[in-house]
Amino acid sequence: MIGAIALLLVCQLAGEVIHRLTGLPLPGSVIGMVLLLAWLALVPRERLTLTQVTGWLTAHLSIMFVPAAVGLMEEGAILSRYGLGIVVAVAISTLLTLAVTALVFRAVAGREEPDGEEEGAS
Repeated sequence: MIGAIALLLVCQLAGEVIHRLTGLPLPGSVIGMVLLLAWLALVPRERLTLTQVTGWLTAHLSIMFVPAAVGLMEEGAILSRYGLGIVVAVAISTLLTLAVTALVFRAVAGREEPDGEEEGAS
């Protein structure tokens, strides 16, 4: 388990180092995920251990939001001044994202016929 956590952290760190040294227009975390994907393609025996660790991390994900919540509480003055605007902007952008996602899904889903329907039509 420690090895899998170390693998995640090493990939993250390597991605950040590559980002800072090369100036690639990708975040270090994305570069780290690509490195992790490459590692998993080369060393498939790591998948089971990594699956267990990521399952544990996902189960305890709410704990990782505590620092963000504390940070929000410390910005009370800014939130009281701009809070309504922030809430409106987040609500509108969320609704637009949902609408665009639904439209794209409908457009893509309409292009492909399931395998079962092709055989039944013949």
